[in-house]
Amino acid sequence: MHRLSVTRRLSAAAAATAAAALVFAGPATAAPQPVDWTTATAHLRAAAAGDPSAERAIDRLVAAGPTVEQAALPAQPFQIPAQSDIGRGEGPGVYGSGISLNYDGFRLGFFGGPGTIAPNQAGANLQVIWYNLANGRSGTQTLIEHNDVPVDTTIRTAAFDPGPGTVVAAVYGTLWHRWPVPVSPDHQDGFQYQLGTISVPSFGAIYN
Repeated sequence: MHRLSVTRRLSAAAAATAAAALVFAGPATAAPQPVDWTTATAHLRAAAAGDPSAERAIDRLVAAGPTVEQAALPAQPFQIPAQSDIGRGEGPGVYGSGISLNYDGFRLGFFGGPGTIAPNQAGANLQVIWYNLANGRSGTQTLIEHNDVPVDTTIRTAAFDPGPGTVVAAVYGTLWHRWPVPVSPDHQDGFQYQLGTISVPSFGAIYN
């Protein structure tokens, strides 16, 4: 089974993040304030009320606890990566990260996992739940937009408006990946596919 090396995957992720920072940089705004982990996840848990899958995802996030120091958070990538049953392709573990994009309207996305994101996501369901600390708006969006070209390393929500301010968010659910293998009766299109299931959501705080 052929998988991209860890170095190549990390390099691709870094390149995508750097490109996002250059392309999506907007006018200077006031610096966001540090985000309290307990308050942020409590808001997400309240926003998830009535959605069993979202509630379970946030419960797993809270149980795992913060894994990096929280500080002022203007960065595009989420500060805490997701973990999943397939990790980056070498078994359960670190999987990928949520990301915020703002090139044609505010979007939340995800990148990571083995190989590339499969163009057909039938049977998968990747979600992000968010809460705006400044205005109390919240919601759950589905990550469905992806172009099957090498430069597109993310899957994204449709554009939406959470309003200005610091937005906390968590990505959870499932996502199909694929990588090239020799054509055979079992792989007639020349690809191996694998479904990743997030066990601990990717958590982040971004400033819109």
